[in-house]
Amino acid sequence: MTDYAGRIVLVTGSSRGVGREIAGHFLAGGATVLGLARGEAGITHDSYHHIQVDLADAAAITTAFMAVRKLVPRVDIVINNAAVLTSQYAMIMPPAAAQAMVNVNLLAPFLVSREAAKLMRKTKWGRIINIGSMAASLEPVGDSVYAACKAGLSTLANVMAKEFGSFNVTCNTLAITAIDSDMLSQLPRDKIEAIIAALPIPRFAQADDILNVIDFFAAERSSYITAQTVFLGGVN
Repeated sequence: MTDYAGRIVLVTGSSRGVGREIAGHFLAGGATVLGLARGEAGITHDSYHHIQVDLADAAAITTAFMAVRKLVPRVDIVINNAAVLTSQYAMIMPPAAAQAMVNVNLLAPFLVSREAAKLMRKTKWGRIINIGSMAASLEPVGDSVYAACKAGLSTLANVMAKEFGSFNVTCNTLAITAIDSDMLSQLPRDKIEAIIAALPIPRFAQADDILNVIDFFAAERSSYITAQTVFLGGVN
């Protein structure tokens, strides 16, 4: 278990799925965790603080960070995990669904990272870690907007790495493969299994696969690791 005692971690999409696993991991390591999510808190822990917020709403994110500043003196680590997915052929994709993916999957990480960086600049230390997707590389049919957002997430981190590097803040992306979650259940199982079967390591991701890379990016020793995207499962 990695020691995160004394660290303050912010995780978006913490109420379920991968976000809840990540939040629980940091709590187990002794961190104070702030969860930002549209849903109610899925975690009960003395060191967990839940802020209910619609991450598709830019103004709501700004308001949420006002609450963050009242709860904690700083933020050390940010995990941009929250995401929404509508898998649909481009010609019949509802515009509202496409807009929601842009708002939550790309604009929200930009806003969260920006607000967190303002706090990190004061302490001269920080880690911003984005949860990307294999879709950015594999470009599966039906995922045009989702894949574009996840590809943009890596570019976002790479540019922010240059902007924030002078005050010792790193920005990296972990592109995960399919993991059993509420999001995955929206997709046809046979489609997902066919994609997984074609990977160099043909299996679904496990929580520890994700947490292992997060620990690497978040480590004190990783101060020279920035503007990197790590794909799980051999995707490239």
